[in-house]
Amino acid sequence: PAVAPLDQRRSIATPEKIRLAQAALPLIQPGQTIFIDGGTTHAELVRALPATISATIVTHSPTIAAALEPFRQVEVILIGGRLFRHSMVSVGTDAADAIRRLRFDLLFLGITGLHPDAGLTTGDYEEAAIKRTLVAQAADCVVLATADKLGAVSPHQIASASALTRLIVSADLSGLALSLAR
Repeated sequence: PAVAPLDQRRSIATPEKIRLAQAALPLIQPGQTIFIDGGTTHAELVRALPATISATIVTHSPTIAAALEPFRQVEVILIGGRLFRHSMVSVGTDAADAIRRLRFDLLFLGITGLHPDAGLTTGDYEEAAIKRTLVAQAADCVVLATADKLGAVSPHQIASASALTRLIVSADLSGLALSLAR
Protein backbone atom coordinates (compact mmCIF):
# COMPACT_ATOMS: atom_id res chain seq x y z
CA PRO A 1 0.00 0.00 0.00
CA ALA A 2 0.90 3.67 -0.55
CA VAL A 3 3.91 2.98 -2.71
CA ALA A 4 3.02 5.70 -5.20
CA PRO A 5 4.86 9.02 -4.91
CA LEU A 6 3.19 11.72 -2.82
CA ASP A 7 2.21 13.86 -5.81
CA GLN A 8 0.31 10.89 -7.30
CA ARG A 9 -1.35 10.01 -3.96
CA ARG A 10 -2.79 13.54 -3.72
CA SER A 11 -5.27 12.74 -6.49
CA ILE A 12 -6.32 9.28 -5.24
CA ALA A 13 -9.74 9.02 -3.50
CA THR A 14 -9.90 12.77 -2.90
CA PRO A 15 -13.71 12.89 -2.30
CA GLU A 16 -13.36 10.09 0.28
CA LYS A 17 -10.50 11.93 2.03
CA ILE A 18 -12.59 15.12 2.17
CA ARG A 19 -15.50 13.20 3.77
CA LEU A 20 -13.15 11.60 6.32
CA ALA A 21 -11.70 15.01 7.20
CA GLN A 22 -15.17 16.46 7.72
CA ALA A 23 -16.12 13.52 9.96
CA ALA A 24 -13.04 14.14 12.12
CA LEU A 25 -13.73 17.83 12.81
CA PRO A 26 -16.06 17.26 15.81
CA LEU A 27 -13.20 15.52 17.65
CA ILE A 28 -11.18 18.74 17.73
CA GLN A 29 -11.82 20.91 20.78
CA PRO A 30 -10.54 24.44 21.53
CA GLY A 31 -7.26 24.55 23.41
CA GLN A 32 -6.16 21.01 22.61
CA THR A 33 -2.65 19.98 21.70
CA ILE A 34 -3.05 17.98 18.51
CA PHE A 35 -0.50 16.07 16.44
CA ILE A 36 -1.28 15.83 12.74
CA ASP A 37 0.80 13.23 10.89
CA GLY A 38 1.79 13.77 7.29
CA GLY A 39 -0.17 12.47 4.33
CA THR A 40 -2.78 13.46 1.82
CA THR A 41 -5.79 12.67 4.01
CA HIS A 42 -4.38 14.86 6.78
CA ALA A 43 -3.80 17.63 4.25
CA GLU A 44 -7.56 17.50 3.63
CA LEU A 45 -8.13 17.65 7.40
CA VAL A 46 -6.13 20.89 7.60
CA ARG A 47 -8.10 22.34 4.67
CA ALA A 48 -11.34 21.50 6.51
CA LEU A 49 -10.37 23.19 9.79
CA PRO A 50 -12.51 26.17 10.75
CA ALA A 51 -10.72 29.50 10.34
CA THR A 52 -11.33 30.28 14.02
CA ILE A 53 -9.75 27.13 15.42
CA SER A 54 -7.69 27.79 18.54
CA ALA A 55 -5.25 24.99 19.36
CA THR A 56 -1.63 23.94 19.39
CA ILE A 57 -0.91 21.74 16.39
CA VAL A 58 2.29 19.75 16.27
CA THR A 59 3.49 18.03 13.11
CA HIS A 60 6.62 16.53 11.63
CA SER A 61 5.40 17.36 8.13
CA PRO A 62 6.65 20.61 6.62
CA THR A 63 3.74 20.55 4.15
CA ILE A 64 1.17 20.27 6.97
CA ALA A 65 2.95 23.05 8.91
CA ALA A 66 2.90 25.33 5.86
CA ALA A 67 -0.80 24.62 5.28
CA LEU A 68 -1.50 25.82 8.84
CA GLU A 69 -0.06 29.29 8.12
CA PRO A 70 -3.47 31.00 7.60
CA PHE A 71 -4.80 29.84 10.99
CA ARG A 72 -3.85 32.80 13.20
CA GLN A 73 -5.08 31.23 16.46
CA VAL A 74 -3.08 28.03 15.97
CA GLU A 75 0.33 27.69 17.52
CA VAL A 76 2.30 25.47 15.11
CA ILE A 77 5.16 23.33 16.36
CA LEU A 78 7.22 21.72 13.60
CA ILE A 79 9.30 18.69 14.58
CA GLY A 80 12.60 18.45 12.71
CA GLY A 81 14.86 15.59 11.68
CA ARG A 82 15.83 13.81 8.49
CA LEU A 83 13.24 14.41 5.76
CA PHE A 84 11.65 11.20 4.50
CA ARG A 85 10.57 12.49 1.09
CA HIS A 86 8.10 9.71 0.26
CA SER A 87 5.79 10.97 3.03
CA MET A 88 7.30 14.45 3.49
CA VAL A 89 7.83 13.91 7.23
CA SER A 90 10.78 14.13 9.59
CA VAL A 91 12.17 10.87 10.95
CA GLY A 92 15.17 9.84 13.00
CA THR A 93 16.41 10.25 16.54
CA ASP A 94 16.07 14.05 16.63
CA ALA A 95 12.40 13.79 15.66
CA ALA A 96 11.77 10.98 18.15
CA ASP A 97 13.47 12.90 20.99
CA ALA A 98 11.39 16.02 20.30
CA ILE A 99 8.16 14.01 20.17
CA ARG A 100 8.94 12.30 23.51
CA ARG A 101 9.06 15.73 25.18
CA LEU A 102 5.42 16.45 24.24
CA ARG A 103 2.00 15.03 25.10
CA PHE A 104 -0.93 15.17 22.70
CA ASP A 105 -4.63 15.27 23.49
CA LEU A 106 -5.32 13.99 20.00
CA LEU A 107 -3.18 12.25 17.40
CA PHE A 108 -4.25 11.96 13.79
CA LEU A 109 -2.07 9.02 12.75
CA GLY A 110 -1.35 8.10 9.15
CA ILE A 111 -1.12 4.42 8.24
CA THR A 112 -0.85 2.39 5.06
CA GLY A 113 -2.52 -0.71 6.47
CA LEU A 114 -5.01 -1.84 9.12
CA HIS A 115 -5.32 -5.58 9.59
CA PRO A 116 -6.81 -7.60 12.48
CA ASP A 117 -3.61 -9.61 12.97
CA ALA A 118 -0.88 -7.22 11.79
CA GLY A 119 -2.50 -4.14 13.33
CA LEU A 120 -1.49 -0.66 12.15
CA THR A 121 1.32 -0.78 9.62
CA THR A 122 3.37 1.43 7.34
CA GLY A 123 5.95 0.93 4.62
CA ASP A 124 9.11 2.42 6.12
CA TYR A 125 11.15 1.22 9.10
CA GLU A 126 12.09 4.67 10.47
CA GLU A 127 8.66 6.12 9.85
CA ALA A 128 7.12 3.22 11.80
CA ALA A 129 9.42 3.99 14.75
CA ILE A 130 8.31 7.64 14.76
CA LYS A 131 4.68 6.59 14.59
CA ARG A 132 5.15 4.23 17.57
CA THR A 133 6.55 7.18 19.52
CA LEU A 134 3.55 9.30 18.52
CA VAL A 135 1.10 6.66 19.71
CA ALA A 136 2.91 6.45 23.07
CA GLN A 137 2.59 10.22 23.59
CA ALA A 138 -1.11 10.56 22.68
CA ALA A 139 -4.18 10.37 24.89
CA ASP A 140 -6.36 9.60 21.84
CA CYS A 141 -5.20 8.00 18.60
CA VAL A 142 -7.40 8.59 15.55
CA VAL A 143 -6.98 7.05 12.10
CA LEU A 144 -8.81 8.37 9.04
CA ALA A 145 -8.74 5.29 6.80
CA THR A 146 -9.53 5.23 3.11
CA ALA A 147 -10.84 1.95 1.72
CA ASP A 148 -7.47 0.86 0.35
CA LYS A 149 -5.98 0.72 3.85
CA LEU A 150 -8.56 -1.64 5.36
CA GLY A 151 -7.35 -5.23 5.41
CA ALA A 152 -3.96 -4.17 4.02
CA VAL A 153 -0.61 -5.01 5.60
CA SER A 154 2.63 -3.09 5.10
CA PRO A 155 6.06 -4.36 6.19
CA HIS A 156 6.46 -2.40 9.43
CA GLN A 157 4.13 -2.55 12.42
CA ILE A 158 3.26 0.63 14.27
CA ALA A 159 0.95 -0.85 16.92
CA SER A 160 -1.85 -3.32 17.39
CA ALA A 161 -5.30 -2.25 16.26
CA SER A 162 -6.24 -1.87 19.93
CA ALA A 163 -4.03 1.26 20.08
CA LEU A 164 -6.75 3.10 18.17
CA THR A 165 -9.15 5.26 20.12
CA ARG A 166 -11.18 6.05 17.00
CA LEU A 167 -11.26 4.78 13.47
CA ILE A 168 -13.01 6.97 10.91
CA VAL A 169 -14.02 5.32 7.63
CA SER A 170 -16.64 5.89 4.96
CA ALA A 171 -20.10 4.82 6.11
CA ASP A 172 -20.26 1.98 3.59
CA LEU A 173 -17.10 0.46 5.12
CA SER A 174 -18.05 0.66 8.79
CA GLY A 175 -18.87 -3.06 9.14
CA LEU A 176 -15.54 -4.09 7.63
CA ALA A 177 -13.71 -1.55 9.78
CA LEU A 178 -15.23 -2.91 12.97
CA SER A 179 -14.14 -6.43 12.10
CA LEU A 180 -10.60 -5.25 11.36
CA ALA A 181 -10.16 -3.08 14.45
CA ARG A 182 -11.57 -5.61 16.90
